[in-house]
Amino acid sequence: MNHGSSVDQLASVLRAELERYPEGGRLPSSRTLMERHRVSPVTVSRAIAALVAEGSVVSRPGAGVFRARLRAAPRPGGDVSWQEVALAADGPAGRGRADASGVLGTLAVPAAGVIDLNGGYPHPSLQPERALAGALARAGRRPGTWERPPVEGLPELRAWFARDIGGPDGALTAADVLITGGGQSALTTALRALAAPGAPVLVESPTYPGALAVARAAGLRPVPVPVDGDGLRPGLLADAFRATGARVLVCQPLFHNPTGAVLAPERRHEVLRIAREAGAFVVEDDFARLLAHSDAPPSPRPLAADDPDGVVVHIRSLTKATSPSLRIGALTARGPALERLRTTQVVDSFFVPRPLQETALELVGSPAWRTHLRRLAEGLRERRSALAAALHGALPELRTRIPHGGYHLWLRLPDGTDEAALAAAALAEGVAVTPGRAYYPAEPPAPHLRLTHISAAGTAQLAEGVERLRRAVVR
Repeated sequence: MNHGSSVDQLASVLRAELERYPEGGRLPSSRTLMERHRVSPVTVSRAIAALVAEGSVVSRPGAGVFRARLRAAPRPGGDVSWQEVALAADGPAGRGRADASGVLGTLAVPAAGVIDLNGGYPHPSLQPERALAGALARAGRRPGTWERPPVEGLPELRAWFARDIGGPDGALTAADVLITGGGQSALTTALRALAAPGAPVLVESPTYPGALAVARAAGLRPVPVPVDGDGLRPGLLADAFRATGARVLVCQPLFHNPTGAVLAPERRHEVLRIAREAGAFVVEDDFARLLAHSDAPPSPRPLAADDPDGVVVHIRSLTKATSPSLRIGALTARGPALERLRTTQVVDSFFVPRPLQETALELVGSPAWRTHLRRLAEGLRERRSALAAALHGALPELRTRIPHGGYHLWLRLPDGTDEAALAAAALAEGVAVTPGRAYYPAEPPAPHLRLTHISAAGTAQLAEGVERLRRAVVR
């Protein structure tokens, strides 16, 4: 049993037992609860904290924990039908209306018993929990941790990102970096700052649904540029710039989501040249830089590292490689664009909380950081290999390429397959997968499924997940 489930179970037991106590009645001591339920002091403390937060009990230091005053029944809800008229005022096109369906699907926590081949964050077994705990504790002891940070971010953390992105001898400096609340926040800031509402923005096809959601919420018009096994296709990119007059391209040159493609060396210069000639920015979403597998060849440098002219706005995040709750990322830019990005972020959120920045700085500066990245690389390789082998054995008719980074496989389904129905059938069999439709800004050329291996408990669960998917396919 993991620690989280122990807390939930104890809280449920105590909640059910509250009926025994009168209002203001004292619950058993923490020691008694530990002995009775065979749990740790931390589990008891967190379970009590959960009950305090919901108002079921009151904790009085030195006296104990008591049943709270009984609350009156909630009042019936009012009439909210007026909101249909108010919310329809943006017109039939719904410009600027957010559609988070493609993102929420990958953020949903599967029901008990469902194998997660859908999520995009590391399973606890892949997270550096001990290193994170140590970093958080050290950060908490730093003088000034709870003071307001500079709006651009801590100088030391900005300098670390500059070296990590541009290389130790690169031209990027701390002054070119803005600390953000994770990669999604950085992407939101970049698109809102660099493109005006109603403007076209070029995106890879297929692409990360979060990019489409951000663009549409900002009132932008995503225009697809197809990718192949070598990444973005330069000829089609040039055509798209000419046809639309777009001034922003969003791309993932390394371990592209969802295909896993790496932008070919001969295309890197072409993409930057085409964007420069169009007078456009390239928003480089480098989400998988820290997710290379242990058998991967050396990764190419970020596009930002070879861009002296400020064409590239680079996004880097620590979240995917650590924990969904360490929402720390960075934006890099040169020239007036950086001030535009800074202004947009300040208006939206003021700054990134300093305790998170201090924790990230402690983590990446510790010896445990490199050790964790090596273990993560090996763990991702094992999971990718296990998932690919299970698919080859159970569903050889589903075509996929095997990437050496990232956390997903992109499956080409037979023509005519209803991918949404297949995903629903898979869920009924007890495995969560992602239909491919949400990854396309326009009509998809073929049906696909995306399977991830980062959120499952391990290789045995991955194999069982594929077997459940096979049962859904043959239904």
